[in-house]
Amino acid sequence: MLQQVAEGVLTHQSALLQNNTAVVQGKGGVLVVDAGITGDEMVCLANDLRRLGQPVIAGFSTHPDWDHVLWHAELGEAPRYGTARCAAHMRELLSHADWKARAAEGLPPEIAEETPLDLFGLITGLPAEAARIPWDGPKVRIIEHPAHAPGHAALLIEERGVLVAGDMLSDVFIPMLDDTSDPIEDYLLGLRLLEEVADGVDILIPGHGSVARADQVRARINQDRAYVHALRDAHDPSDPRLGPSAKPGWEWVNDIHEGQRRRLAQSGAGDETSGGS
Repeated sequence: MLQQVAEGVLTHQSALLQNNTAVVQGKGGVLVVDAGITGDEMVCLANDLRRLGQPVIAGFSTHPDWDHVLWHAELGEAPRYGTARCAAHMRELLSHADWKARAAEGLPPEIAEETPLDLFGLITGLPAEAARIPWDGPKVRIIEHPAHAPGHAALLIEERGVLVAGDMLSDVFIPMLDDTSDPIEDYLLGLRLLEEVADGVDILIPGHGSVARADQVRARINQDRAYVHALRDAHDPSDPRLGPSAKPGWEWVNDIHEGQRRRLAQSGAGDETSGGS
């Protein structure tokens, strides 16, 4: 199930939502980023890593959405990192007696019974000033930004030329804005920070969808920016992820767009945004 996309970097993709798990090989084992969404898939990942003789020595969650904070006992007890804001968000959720019910509300019905929640959200927050993941492997730079979710981070494996983008730069999902006071500018800032490192990226691993090569990275950044600008300006976006050009089986992304369009229209967010790019 693992596919090599760069030297020392492999991916595994979930069947339902095309979630991409990134596996980075280090000296004594691997870093697992966004471990997967069903028990069977995570067990398969653990088995593949055992066959390769690669124990899991660290984990990382790019952000606190349910499908990025799951884990399985078969992957071991390595520390699972996230940004300080990501970890704080998860601690707040887990502090509620009914947290499992709240988490289960977001699960797609097709996999609700197959998604293990026992180790859900047990994230160790890194210090706010942390620039890299503390582990025995290639330097993995943390690029935290306010787009999409609290404490969202992309990871740049500089010596491998790999960017793990979390829930951005997907070819199947449009940009999904967080519920903040200025979601448009927050998303545009996230895109600017990713664009700053784009020249050093040979491989882009998005949270969902297909892996992109160097010549596609800026195209995906520009596509996401064009969509956000269209939302800001209350225009109909010309986006291949929407309408009749949406990937078969992903037509429901149109519902996400309509929900965001209505929410911004009601809040007046587009009118109040300064128009940054």
